[in-house]
Amino acid sequence: MNFKRIVITGAPGTGKTSVIKALESGDFHCFHEVIRTMTLAVKAEENPNLSLGNPIAFVSDAKQFNQQLLDGRLKQYKDALKANQELVFYDRGMPDVLAYMDYFKQAFTTEFFDICNTHRYDAVFLLPPWEDIYIQDNERLETYVQATELHEHLKNTYTNLGYKVIEVPFGTVAKRLSFILEHKAISRA
Repeated sequence: MNFKRIVITGAPGTGKTSVIKALESGDFHCFHEVIRTMTLAVKAEENPNLSLGNPIAFVSDAKQFNQQLLDGRLKQYKDALKANQELVFYDRGMPDVLAYMDYFKQAFTTEFFDICNTHRYDAVFLLPPWEDIYIQDNERLETYVQATELHEHLKNTYTNLGYKVIEVPFGTVAKRLSFILEHKAISRA
């Protein structure tokens, strides 16, 4: 089956999960963010009393953590073949791993870049930081300032990999959903 792979990305607290949940409610196949469960597991295993911060900044083996994250997203990419849907959505894509590693000044091998470059998505929608809806919690560990910086790293990483990044305007979940589904990048025509 011919289908399109669509990434919904953005810094923490931009509304990605709400958009993904709305897509699922509309019977679209969505892959959820894999780092959420990884983050909770790392905090529980390594330091349950740890203050807030991104897990790739505090894990004992950042390279291994990032490799596990990339592998999880690569598995989702491959699992999309089984979805039997015209459109498949991802809550973050493989290039997000590179963007975060770059932001936290962590070195990565060419293998990370090669995987991102050879497993391509059909469209990338970037949700910008939105201070009015930003809430820091046990899973959203970055400050709003860090979120704005991460936004730029995400945008630059996808752009440098040759993607045309489509920025989703602020608005209700319904308006954002309409913007995405009606965009020519994923038109079914």
